Amino acid sequence: MALCGQSHVFIVQAEGSHRGIHTLRPRLRSANLAKLPCYSSSYSRSPLLSIRGVASEPKPKQASASEGEIPPLPKPAAVDSSSIASNIKYHAEFTPHFSPLKFELPQAFVATAESVRDSLIRGWNETQKHYDAVNPKQTYYLSMEFLQGRALLNAIGNLELTDAYAEALSKLGCNLESIAEQEPDAALGNGGLGRLASCFLDSLATLDYPAWGYGLRYQYGLFHQNITKDGQEEVAESWLEMGNPWEIARHDVSYPVKFYGKVENVRDGSRRWVGGEDIKVIAYDVPIPGYKTKTTLSLRLWSTQVQAEDFDLQDFNAGEHIKATEAQLNAAKICYVLYPGDDSTEGKILRLKQQYTLCSASLQDIISSFKRRSGHNVDWRQFPAKVAIQMNDTHPTLSILELIRILIDVEGLPWEEAWNITQRTLAYTNHTVLPEALEKWPFGLMQKLLPRHVEIVNKIDEEFIKEVIAKNSLTDLKELENKIRGMRILENEDFPESVVPVFADLWKAEEEAAKKVSEEDAKEESEEVDAKEESEEVDSEQNSKIKSEEEIKEPTSIVKPPILVRMANLCVIAGHAVNGVAEIHSEIVKDEVFNDFYQLWPEKFQNKTNGVTPRRWIRFCNPELSKIITKWLGTEDWILQTERLAELRKFADNKDLHKEWRAAKRANKLKLVSYIKEKTGYIINPDSMFDIQVKRIHEYKRQLMNILGVVYRYKKMKEMTPEERKAKFAPRVCIFGGKAFATYVQAKRIVKLITDVGVTINHDTEIGDLLKVIFVPDYNVSVAEMLIPASELSQHISTAGMEASGTSNMKFSMNGCILIGTLDGANVEIREEVGEDNFFLFGARANEIAGLRKDRAEGKFKPDPRFEEAKDFIKSGVFGKYDYNPLLDSLEGTEGYGRGDYFLVGKDFPSYIECQEKVDEMYKDQEIWTRMSILNTAGSYKFSSDRTIHEYAKDIWEINPVKLP
Repeated sequence: MALCGQSHVFIVQAEGSHRGIHTLRPRLRSANLAKLPCYSSSYSRSPLLSIRGVASEPKPKQASASEGEIPPLPKPAAVDSSSIASNIKYHAEFTPHFSPLKFELPQAFVATAESVRDSLIRGWNETQKHYDAVNPKQTYYLSMEFLQGRALLNAIGNLELTDAYAEALSKLGCNLESIAEQEPDAALGNGGLGRLASCFLDSLATLDYPAWGYGLRYQYGLFHQNITKDGQEEVAESWLEMGNPWEIARHDVSYPVKFYGKVENVRDGSRRWVGGEDIKVIAYDVPIPGYKTKTTLSLRLWSTQVQAEDFDLQDFNAGEHIKATEAQLNAAKICYVLYPGDDSTEGKILRLKQQYTLCSASLQDIISSFKRRSGHNVDWRQFPAKVAIQMNDTHPTLSILELIRILIDVEGLPWEEAWNITQRTLAYTNHTVLPEALEKWPFGLMQKLLPRHVEIVNKIDEEFIKEVIAKNSLTDLKELENKIRGMRILENEDFPESVVPVFADLWKAEEEAAKKVSEEDAKEESEEVDAKEESEEVDSEQNSKIKSEEEIKEPTSIVKPPILVRMANLCVIAGHAVNGVAEIHSEIVKDEVFNDFYQLWPEKFQNKTNGVTPRRWIRFCNPELSKIITKWLGTEDWILQTERLAELRKFADNKDLHKEWRAAKRANKLKLVSYIKEKTGYIINPDSMFDIQVKRIHEYKRQLMNILGVVYRYKKMKEMTPEERKAKFAPRVCIFGGKAFATYVQAKRIVKLITDVGVTINHDTEIGDLLKVIFVPDYNVSVAEMLIPASELSQHISTAGMEASGTSNMKFSMNGCILIGTLDGANVEIREEVGEDNFFLFGARANEIAGLRKDRAEGKFKPDPRFEEAKDFIKSGVFGKYDYNPLLDSLEGTEGYGRGDYFLVGKDFPSYIECQEKVDEMYKDQEIWTRMSILNTAGSYKFSSDRTIHEYAKDIWEINPVKLP
């Protein structure tokens, strides 16, 4: 019976004695509800999830074994296509989100997702019930981003129900792929930070580790990217407009969050934060299933609102509508947008509110769970033995201060105990070496918004300074002072009174020396003026002018820079572990970014090279290649034991494998050809090399170098005969994707340049299929799942030492794509694993960068003629009338803001061009290229997030797998 895409009225009625077998009826009969086993009284109680919040939970009471228990969710008679089809029809009728007159693709998707969710909830309840029973140590992963992607195919894949759902939907006249395409990507992240967090949740569930994710439920995401003739256009994401069938609103899980106010002394000597602006957070839970396991974890997202009493009905009825709803708006906007612009004070306040909301709500929830599991005898000394909190970058840093605040102000612990618990509980992952990404908040703003937390910051800062003094020699006080100023939490702040005596003599001597220098300078200046006045060569008019200038000259005033709270320093001081995310990055963290801290606490610092889940990033997104791998390895074990991929090396020269490998790649390329035509209107040749760079648009990621390389290639082609072009260049489609932050002007100029170059080249009939340039709009996880399996060359070309790790490089390599890149981030380790001959390397090394920048500043850099040629070609206007000088000027000069080619595009350009020539040469020999592709997949086994999670669990969190019975 064909249903999808048709208007149709139906009613589900039970047949037989078990749930799951239902038939269609021509019209609704409400009396039939009572006949459904799934609508029995026990079923009506079963959706009460066992993942309970405790904020509003009643006090426990004694009960018999059978009293007060939540009945288990009835299980379907069989997980087969017929029962699944019936369950989908049931949800379409009885949990409707649409008019019952239709059963079109959007309705079919929601009903299908809710059908899958039934299975997830069952596993979810069993998981949390078991955790409550055994009370294991649990990891809580706090992140501002979780870039989940679509959930349907991943969920049914992990549940091993893909074929059953495909067959069930076929019976309903639907196609699984068409249904899956109806799902919008969850707009909860932007780049690698969020994608990593989502991979980690998948691996945690798959490996049976007890864990929980915490984030914010952004209504409009970062933004939806449109590409117009003017470049990038940002509009709000609409992913929640039709609802989210995967989430469950937990109105019983709610906590208060406070801003502003003041801190008062209490009679017992404690401090109390009162007054201010109060909001409440509501939990929305998203189940995270593991692969081939019963374990189902949770991603808890917080949404913000206020109590109904905060709506001022009197003002509203008086016509003061904006004033009446001000509290609602202030609360709601916290979860409107990911990374709101923070150039303004209001923007900074909103970002800080976001971060505190995540931290406060999550910490309250974690503590509530700990107390509930502890029963009547809460032993706070056991908190670090039961709780591990991981801060994913510096955004959750306020969880340090919030944990201390709750332990001291709410639970009544003394400072020493609260600080000890905090240090043993929290750990910090550093994701960047960029100074602007190591967050610093204005002290005054934080003091206004979070007054109690600023008191705690001051206390930690003072105690830390004392510790540094105690652990260092006092023989060179100036060196010690400089060290402390670089390490302390509060930048530009005076030293606390308690440590002033240590440096009093030093500062007194410096003050006297400065005074002496000032007096000598004044005396010398006076003597010079007297000499001029006495000189016979200076007439009276000149003397008068000199005196006049001296009289109106204003005294030099010293403006003290603003006090800043350095969040990364706070993380390092308060956390028991600090890890980088690639070997080279972790070394830079130790040797450069936090070297003084490393000298103080070397045991804190670790490396945990990133990884990606092989389920989503090869098994589900690339089924063609997965089938080939399983066939040649003789097992599917590689999906959980990726080290088995290394066995492909012994088949790297097998011609039969080569043939199958290329066929799978071509099938994926054909899918991408159709997608690109649909999204951009351009038709590309599947026989061309697909050369892809997809990532956040940023100057250090050097999309500018990539497009300059394309411009140079195009210019050379135009100078050649058709025969010369064909002999020198392999046909290539250069594909870009990624978002530039709305306020990042240079990044948006790069997007504009790429699209302008594409318009010119793609309409050049003389060049034809030899070169195409495509910018894929609104790059996200679902787009990546289309691009990555079809890729043949992928560019990871950041300035060496600036990319912490990267994860897309791992996904590309896993799918048999060959990388061109610098020795940066995880590129270093990927090259080691896949083999130097199977990675196209170019560019300066990380240890050379500082020297190269110094040479540039001193005017020693001489640009390569090819680099100048590419820039001049753009300036000639061949790609349009847009003024690209502000963008290209960043590549000129010696130094200064927006100048001096800080990211060394000009330095690496010649090496990049020569490396691309090798790429052309190698691609023309498809036997060599296919062998390289196979060896990339074979060498990618290390970069599974399963391996990364095992390392975190053992070395940082100290948690163990907990298998469900």
